[in-house]
Amino acid sequence: MKPSRHARNNMRLYGISEKEITDAIEFPDFIERKGMKVTVHKKIPNRFSGYPLKVVYEERDEIFVITTYPLKKAYRR
Repeated sequence: MKPSRHARNNMRLYGISEKEITDAIEFPDFIERKGMKVTVHKKIPNRFSGYPLKVVYEERDEIFVITTYPLKKAYRR
C-alpha cells in the first residue's frame, strides 16, 4: 500500500493507522467502483465517534491510496 501525500496528511490529522486502511480495503462494509477508483467504507469499533472510515484508492502495481478520512455521517448501503 502506498499512500499519496494527501492521504498521509489525513492519516496524521485524524490518527488513522495503516492497519485501519488495510482492514477497510480487505474487509469493506461498502464498496463502489468507478473506473480505476475504488471507494470503501469500514466501521471501526470505538473509533471516529461510530462513523465509518472512507478510503479511496486505485489498484495499480500496488494499491495507491488517494485519500482517507472518517465520514461525518452514516453511509448509504
